[in-house]
Amino acid sequence: MGLFEPAGQATLVGSLPHTDPEHAVSVVLDTMTDIPVWPQLTQYPAEQMMVQYLEGLPGVRREAGRIWVDTEDLEQDILDFYEDYLDVESSPSLLDQSRFAMGEEAGRTLRLFLDRLDTRPARWNAVKGQIVGPFTLLSGLTDQNRRALLFDERMRDVVVKHLAMKALWQVRRLARWGKPVILFLDEPALAGFGSSAFITVSADDIKALLTEVAEPLRRAGALVGVHVCANTDWGVIFQCPLDIINLDAYQFFDRFALYRQQCFEFLDRGGIVAWGMVPTAEEALIDTVTAKDLAERWIEQVKGFCGSEKSLDFVLQRSLFTPSCGCGTLSERHAEQVAALTRDLSKILRGL
Repeated sequence: MGLFEPAGQATLVGSLPHTDPEHAVSVVLDTMTDIPVWPQLTQYPAEQMMVQYLEGLPGVRREAGRIWVDTEDLEQDILDFYEDYLDVESSPSLLDQSRFAMGEEAGRTLRLFLDRLDTRPARWNAVKGQIVGPFTLLSGLTDQNRRALLFDERMRDVVVKHLAMKALWQVRRLARWGKPVILFLDEPALAGFGSSAFITVSADDIKALLTEVAEPLRRAGALVGVHVCANTDWGVIFQCPLDIINLDAYQFFDRFALYRQQCFEFLDRGGIVAWGMVPTAEEALIDTVTAKDLAERWIEQVKGFCGSEKSLDFVLQRSLFTPSCGCGTLSERHAEQVAALTRDLSKILRGL
C-alpha cells in the first residue's frame, strides 16, 4: 500500500447524524479529500457503533429493544465460530462469504461509499474505516444475567477474534485502490478504565485485547489507531502495537501532556497522533470557534508540550487532525460545520 506521511492531514472519527446516505457520503468526499472515511449513520439502528458489528457473533439475542448474548447452550455455535475463524485466518479470501462480512443493512453506507469513491480519480492519500473497540464492546454487551461479556473468559476470546476478522474484512475492502488504509478502534469505554466498575481489569488485559485485534490488521498492511473521546490511562495505550492515537485534544490536551515522554518515544518510532481539535460536545461552541482560533490554540499547546526536546514541525509531520469525537449526536448542519472546520484547520497548519 505504500508509505503514509500524515503531515497534518485531516480525517473524521466516523459517525454522522444524516438520514440520507448519499448526502452523508457527499459531505465526506467533498471535505475529506486527503483521507476520506466511510460515515456511520447513527440514525439507522443497524449502523450504531456496537450493533453494526454483532452480525455473526454467537448467541446474540434481541427482544423489546434490548440486545444481549445468551451464553447458555452455546457449545456447538462456538465450535462453528472457531471453525469459521480458522478458515478465514488461513485464507482471508474467504472473508467475503463468511460470517465476518458486513451484511446488506449494516454495510449499506460503507458499500455506497466504496462505490462513490470508485467513480473519482484516486487523488486521496489514504482511506479510513472504523470499528467498535474490543473493550467497549465487551464492557457494553451483556449476557442473559446482565453481566458484561468482559468478565466471561470464553466469550471474551470469541468477541476479540470476531472483531479482528470483521475489521480485516473491512481493511481488505478499503485496500482496493492500493492506498494506505487507516482503521480506528473506537474505544469510548476506555475512559472508564481504572474506575470501580472495572477494578479487576488490569493494564495487561487492555493491552491483550487491543493487541489481538490490531496485529492481524497491521500484518495486512493497515495503520491501526485507537480513538478515545475522553481521558484515559494513555501510558497503557502507548504500550500497545498501534500506529495512531486519537484523543479529544480540545478538552483533554493537559491530561495527555502528562505522558509527553511516552508520546515522544511513540512519535520517534513512527507513531502518529491524531489531535481531536474541533469540539463536538456542544453545538453552541461549534458556532463560535473558527479554524484560525483552533490552529492558534494547537500551536500554543504543542509548543509548551515540546519544550526544547522536539520542534513544532516535527510534531506536525507526525500529526493528523480530527474532530474531538464522532458527530452522530449533532444536527446535520453542525456535523457539516465540524467537517469543514477540521478541513480548514488542517489547511491552515499545513500552510495551504
